[in-house]
Amino acid sequence: MSAANNTKEHVSPSNKDNVENGKLTSKQGDDTAPMEQDTVAIDNCDEPLLRSNPKRFVLLPLEYPDIWAMYKKAEASFWTVEEVERFSQEIQVTEARFFYGFQIAIENVHSEMYSLLIDTYIRDPVEREFLFNAIETIPCVKKKADWALRWIGDRQSPFSERLVAFAAVEGIFFSGSFASIFWLKKRGLMPGLTFSNELISRDEGLHCDFACLLYSHLKNKPAEDRVRQIITEAVSIEQEFLTDALPVRLIGMNCVLMSQYIEYVADRLLVELGCSKVYNSENPFDFMELISLEGKTNFFEKRVGEYQKAGVMADRSQQVFTLDAEF
Repeated sequence: MSAANNTKEHVSPSNKDNVENGKLTSKQGDDTAPMEQDTVAIDNCDEPLLRSNPKRFVLLPLEYPDIWAMYKKAEASFWTVEEVERFSQEIQVTEARFFYGFQIAIENVHSEMYSLLIDTYIRDPVEREFLFNAIETIPCVKKKADWALRWIGDRQSPFSERLVAFAAVEGIFFSGSFASIFWLKKRGLMPGLTFSNELISRDEGLHCDFACLLYSHLKNKPAEDRVRQIITEAVSIEQEFLTDALPVRLIGMNCVLMSQYIEYVADRLLVELGCSKVYNSENPFDFMELISLEGKTNFFEKRVGEYQKAGVMADRSQQVFTLDAEF
């Protein structure tokens, strides 16, 4: 028998003993203390969720239908992102796909912010749960969601019409809510709520402007009557929502003035889409005209909603790294 075989026969029993004793040594004859085997690895054998599963890349048959049901529930709640994802899948222009990719991230931030606001301001757990499920529990909110989802899932309408509807969702469905919150801002009430919505309204305005920009690049636009029909449908739904949301007349704020404001916003959107006005309504809320001016606050007084990341909008020729600074 060779020396190599003698060594093999001599080492193997020792290694076997080490494994059976739950210990591992780096090499035969090492004077260092043996390392204890990872207890987590041992415990995993007794934990079904953590146990090694060679079939983990195969979905069916379902092993945990309750966990799968929770996944589907989470998936179903992501309708806002799906709205953007369909456009991002259809659009083939790289620059536009970049914008939509970033918009998805921003919408997630909005969702988190609104959830935190509800969790902060609403103390009653029953009412909080009611508001978290507003799409199912509040009819006027459900109507808005159904209208948006109908356009998202519409496989018959051309892209140009769905783009108009998307602009209406971003530009009309949020405008009344923003106006009511900025009414609070005018009176110096609830600064946390008003500032967060100042940031969100800036984002939604940008999303609406982007939809109008893409629309301007389309060669096959829908007829003006069709554009008006889509916009006026959105106006009616938003006016119904605000009538339910503002049942009490406030100083300088009521459902009549709010309906007029929605018409004013819709007319502006129609003009951006190259169409003539439908309502010819004037802005009843002067404080909404001042929002952009008030955004230019002294940076040492408070953070402003008009703030942009430094250098993001700079010309590429200005984005040069140099070592010639004078100290």
